[in-house]
Amino acid sequence: MSKRVLIITYYWPPSGGSGVQRWLKFAKYLPEAGWEPVIFTPENPDFDLKDESLEKEVSSQLEVMKFPIWEPYQLLDKLRGKKTSHPGRVLEQKEQSLLEKAAIWLRSNLMIPDPRVFWVKPSVKFLADLVDKGQFQAVITTGPPHSMHLIGRELKRQKGVFWLADFRDPWSQWEFLDKLPMQAYVRNQHKKMEQLVLKEADVITTISPTFQHDLAQLAHRKVDLLTNGYDTKDIPEDFTLAEKKADSLHLVYSGIIDSIRNPMPLLKAMREEFSREQEDVKFTFVGRVSDQVCEAISSDPWLATHVDFAGYVSHHEVFDFYNKADGLVLILTNTKNAKGNIPGKLFEYMATTLPILALGDPMGDSAKILEQAEVGSVLDHSDHVGIQVELRKLFERTGKPEMVSSIAHYSRRNLSFQLAKLLDEGSVS
Repeated sequence: MSKRVLIITYYWPPSGGSGVQRWLKFAKYLPEAGWEPVIFTPENPDFDLKDESLEKEVSSQLEVMKFPIWEPYQLLDKLRGKKTSHPGRVLEQKEQSLLEKAAIWLRSNLMIPDPRVFWVKPSVKFLADLVDKGQFQAVITTGPPHSMHLIGRELKRQKGVFWLADFRDPWSQWEFLDKLPMQAYVRNQHKKMEQLVLKEADVITTISPTFQHDLAQLAHRKVDLLTNGYDTKDIPEDFTLAEKKADSLHLVYSGIIDSIRNPMPLLKAMREEFSREQEDVKFTFVGRVSDQVCEAISSDPWLATHVDFAGYVSHHEVFDFYNKADGLVLILTNTKNAKGNIPGKLFEYMATTLPILALGDPMGDSAKILEQAEVGSVLDHSDHVGIQVELRKLFERTGKPEMVSSIAHYSRRNLSFQLAKLLDEGSVS
């Protein structure tokens, strides 16, 4: 018989983004590895991106428990008279009202570790009896939001259940916290909570070697690496790449562009390299782009005519854009967590076999993965000449890209078996 694992996650379809993909895919393939997943997620979450097509990937055999959540942003929405007060959007605004500034300060200093903390106690109360009855042989929590880990900690304390804590981003060292007007004593509270989670969890996993090293230094214990990956079944059967035409270039970026992902160095290099000869060049953003970047592009005559905004599309539709691209662009963060930044789409990019041009830390984890697979390069945001050289190489390349053979271990199925091994070893000991 399959063992049952309770997966506590804030993000779940119809939410979009890589945080959803990670545990949606684990839930998809864990049954093959002998574990039956059960999802516990909010009934009415306040997430920023929706991709309703992902709901089709939720198996009818998968048990999904949805439990009501109250979030303070819902109150702020009413006071502001706006539809959404997602914190990332509010922080990106050039001008903030007094109410918005007050809300950010309250979020930073009174809601520890995050605004979803109000979901912890009622969730523990709801789940404790189920765990006590032996319905689950293991519990997994994934953050951010890191308040999910507090649910796992309480279930571990109260019921002694095996608990795996998964960190998709750092906690006390997370660059997002640096953007908040947080008092020093609050930062210390984050560190104390983090230490308790790192100490009490039976297994700790994270997505990149750098985050793995940093968490191990904080925890003084082993941290397991469980990267994101790609799902072979996501790639349409009719997905084929056409022969690249000479003297033309169409680049595609898929994902979010926000305050910590800056594409402008690449776009400016593209303008300088190709504007003089009126060459056939186009750049397409697929996904949400910050207002600041949109304004910078629209105010530049050359960029305004060579950059397209496709907006947010379903995960399945993204492959239509890949199919028409000559190369894929990856904009990594240019912040203190940049070295460990491995976006989930990196692996999907590699699965297309298209060449990849990335901005980020040339010595970071993403750069090492791309170098090993020989499918692309990562250049520093300030390496203007280097970016131009790589753009010219992509422009002059012809023919079809070569197949990539060194990425099979990043398949979602293989990664799910790695996760199952951690669960098997830990829940038995």
